[in-house]
Amino acid sequence: MADATTSVPAFAKSLVLGEIDEDLVFPFPIRRDAEEEDRIRRLNADLRSYAAEHIDSRAIDDAAWIDDQVFHDLGELGLMGLYVPTRYGGQGLSQTGYARVFETLGQVDGSLTVALGVHQSIGMKGIVLFGTDEQKERFLPDLAAGRKLAGFALTEPTAGSDAYNLRSRAVRQPDGSWTLNGEKRWIGNGGRGSVLVTFARSEVGGADRHTAFIVERGMEGFESGERYDTMGLRGNDLRPLYFKDVRIPPENVLGEPGDGFRIAMEILNNGRMSLGTGSVGLAKRLLDLTIEHVTERHQFGRPLADFDMVEDKIGWMVSYLFGLESMAYLTTGLVDAGVTDYAVESALAKVAGTEFVWRQANRALQLKGGAGYMRTEPYEQILRDIRIFPIFEGANDVLRSFVTLSVLEPLGEQLDLLTDIDLRDPIGTLGTFADYALDRLRRGILPTAVTRAHPELRPLAGRAGAQVARLRNEAERLLRRHGRSITSQGMKHRRFSDALADVYAQLAVLSRVTSIFEEHGVENSAQERFIAETFCTRAASRVDDALSRLHDNDDDRMHEIARLAYERGAYGYALYEDL
Repeated sequence: MADATTSVPAFAKSLVLGEIDEDLVFPFPIRRDAEEEDRIRRLNADLRSYAAEHIDSRAIDDAAWIDDQVFHDLGELGLMGLYVPTRYGGQGLSQTGYARVFETLGQVDGSLTVALGVHQSIGMKGIVLFGTDEQKERFLPDLAAGRKLAGFALTEPTAGSDAYNLRSRAVRQPDGSWTLNGEKRWIGNGGRGSVLVTFARSEVGGADRHTAFIVERGMEGFESGERYDTMGLRGNDLRPLYFKDVRIPPENVLGEPGDGFRIAMEILNNGRMSLGTGSVGLAKRLLDLTIEHVTERHQFGRPLADFDMVEDKIGWMVSYLFGLESMAYLTTGLVDAGVTDYAVESALAKVAGTEFVWRQANRALQLKGGAGYMRTEPYEQILRDIRIFPIFEGANDVLRSFVTLSVLEPLGEQLDLLTDIDLRDPIGTLGTFADYALDRLRRGILPTAVTRAHPELRPLAGRAGAQVARLRNEAERLLRRHGRSITSQGMKHRRFSDALADVYAQLAVLSRVTSIFEEHGVENSAQERFIAETFCTRAASRVDDALSRLHDNDDDRMHEIARLAYERGAYGYALYEDL
């Protein structure tokens, strides 16, 4: 196991410093626990068997409901507490094992996936991570068995992506209890969840902080509102929640008072990772549906599969999915290896996964043709279900800013050595200049290298290493140009985070294929090599383009055109006017 505390304790952040901590990603983190492998296979087999007999995705969509019996049955199959320790009735799976079962779940039904994701990925995750022994004993057995459902109550009418600025407030009482008032919005399992981890502002040590509470169904003053009427995920029980002088006993405080925001963010990191691997599962289902159709459907005297524009779409689906799968499971592997700071990696997997599967679903429907537009086919429901994916668990645009600002922070701390130089003391500052100059020289003469990739992958590894060095240089250029105003440069955040995602994905693919070569031999892995070369070449081109457009772009024009539109309040340039 790699020491996750060396250098920067996050792999993606180290890339922006121009460093590749190869010990963290080589060899590719493939789980070798035979006992866990057996459990995963059994759980997936039971899930597929149960779904084939009892889960009708169209019926769930039409009824806008999942029967309570489904959750009870899944609990009996061991699917409601996948990562919960066995002592509390769970399966005790690793992060990778959990993701593999959720990948299978992602192929069954969107509403069910989200309901179980809310329950496990974020709902009771906080209790597992931060709960006391008493809280775990009290809540986890019923949650793992499916006798109760969990929820996660963070979002508010005025605090969506800006989760820090909550208005819900909890006031500590003389007896140690808390009185909670506020409103939450768009809460999954909101009407049927029995245990909801809820966040509110509170005064702690004279400061305004966040505190996490375990709210239980039945507490006086706690109410669920009417279900939201949603575009997709119709079976998801999504509701507002209202807290009116709800008394929270001191034993229902999760973690320490004042630590709520940190707890919420760590829980969300886990949820984003699950969205990334869940997207892998759905992408595989879409690909299977598409291949079946284009190979069986004939037009103009030959199969659709033979047309080059069809092959272009299928080739894109396969190659990108290979890269996404590699990145998603490298991320779960980092968590299993003990890396504690994986916020950036989980955000990258969430953004890449949810946006890929959205584009893929559109292309799959396009290849199905007019039939794909019919409600008798699964495509339109899939499109409705997944449209929310780039929005919840952190909107993707916000996550791009989060990623960029997070990875620039360590570099900014390094560069502060140069901004605080006292030019009146040239001798005293000479060492600072010398260290910085030597570092720049070292990076120029000895470019960042990927040394542990298989020799047959050396051209791909060389380009990836060069792009890591370029990430560092472009990041430094951004900080020097914009300083603290970099926080408002959203268009640059998008390009930089997308470039970082593609560099991260290339390294994940190089590690994965290196392991494949070492296990099966190069000649026996020709297909994986071919796909890896295709993905990495395309990803590298996207990186070059994104980084080049950090500085050579028409952003100023876009800002100006948008502001003109705001002033007009409409398009304002119609060719024909009726009035």
